[in-house]
Amino acid sequence: MRVVGHERFDGVYWARTATGRELVTRNLAPGVSVYGERLVSSRGAEYRAWNPFRSKLASAIVNGASEIFVRPGSRVLYLGVATGTTASHVSDIVASEGLLFGVEFSPSAMVQFRRKLSVHRPNVVPILADAREPTKYSSLVGTVDVIYCDVAQPAQAAILGDNAETMLRRGGHALLAVKARSINSVAPPSKLFTREIRFLEDRGFEILERINLEPYERDHTMVTARLSG
Repeated sequence: MRVVGHERFDGVYWARTATGRELVTRNLAPGVSVYGERLVSSRGAEYRAWNPFRSKLASAIVNGASEIFVRPGSRVLYLGVATGTTASHVSDIVASEGLLFGVEFSPSAMVQFRRKLSVHRPNVVPILADAREPTKYSSLVGTVDVIYCDVAQPAQAAILGDNAETMLRRGGHALLAVKARSINSVAPPSKLFTREIRFLEDRGFEILERINLEPYERDHTMVTARLSG
């Protein structure tokens, strides 16, 4: 198995196979599979397969995202970590010199997140909290470089904006996975995406890119943005 660096993103790789290539990240906890993903070895290092059907960030990368802003050494606030599928790959990318603060509201999901990630990964800080109330955990987080927001709430952009107000550095970046059906079950997704984007702009964000996540995720788009200085 031959593994080569991704053409745009530090800490992300392609594993070349006989039939093509697949996205992978270098495993920060060798020997540990987080959610049943395949482990592969190349030149003495271990990598974890990153399936775009299981991760919105992976689907954005495969669909041609220009930038994800998450890199080795980044401090990342992840809103809505669930059981840690995508967060585990973010942990791999930021590596030992970075930190991932994972916020999750569900106690049962947080139990799994801790068992699967924070026990094995010293760069992961689990936070059981409601992402709609950032002042309750902002003192634990401090200032971050990136906010990744993937919450199943109608006010997704508002939640991101409130967290950015207290924790995202000026000039920092955000990635918002907009789930149209979490906002409104009948309205056209394109109108909902536009509404969320306008809300981010009203909160001081410059919109950099919008990436359609199909065929991996239906009625989803990934919005990348920069907080104005």
